Amino acid sequence: MAIVALLFILFLVLGAYATVKAVGAAKRGVDRTITQARRTVEDHTLRAKSMVQPGPAGEVAQLRLKLRTSMRATQDALHAGVAEDESLKESLALFERLSAHGHELDGELRRLESEPDRATLAERLPALRERTETITRSADSLRWAARDRARRFADDDLDSLSTQIDMEAGALRHWTTAEPSGPAAAQSSPPPWPEAPAADAPSSRQTWPETPQSRTAEEPTQTAAITPPATRPTYPWQKKPRPESTT
Repeated sequence: MAIVALLFILFLVLGAYATVKAVGAAKRGVDRTITQARRTVEDHTLRAKSMVQPGPAGEVAQLRLKLRTSMRATQDALHAGVAEDESLKESLALFERLSAHGHELDGELRRLESEPDRATLAERLPALRERTETITRSADSLRWAARDRARRFADDDLDSLSTQIDMEAGALRHWTTAEPSGPAAAQSSPPPWPEAPAADAPSSRQTWPETPQSRTAEEPTQTAAITPPATRPTYPWQKKPRPESTT
């Protein structure tokens, strides 16, 4: 009974833990969706204000939209790259410091959107424009540097892969070697086969093409057949040949 009770309690604890984790994940998903929807609505509102409202109020909305777009793009690029390249952690730390200045400027621009004093707002616009340009330029520099680094790594890996593939393809085609050509190839090629003798030929013996080796072998025989035999020397102890009898 004690073991059954312990197992029951263990199952209850595990079930409660799984439920809490599932609820937390669902809550984070809902919060992420709500934040993304709120951000989308706010971006569309800022875009509409920058096009509809004239004067300093419209320029403030335009500056805020430019700041938010640049910071969000840089944040996404660095978070996506740091998972594959550990050296981007320092860049991400620099962006966190820059993000603090960006949030401060964004809050100030949001408060100035409802500013009724247009003259004061117009006086502060040059400083706000300069701060926005400085922050967005730094964010764009970090983003493009991270993208260039990732593209360079991809190009180097592609070049190395192409070299290895070319070497492997050459090894697979090992039989495609250059064949000899020219005089050397002509000398090493075997002689052609003789043609079959014709039916009305005077001799039915098959003739082979003449080669330097056959000509050299036949020359001593022909010379011996043409040259008459030399006279044998006679010696005193040899007997004279008797004449043959005619009877």
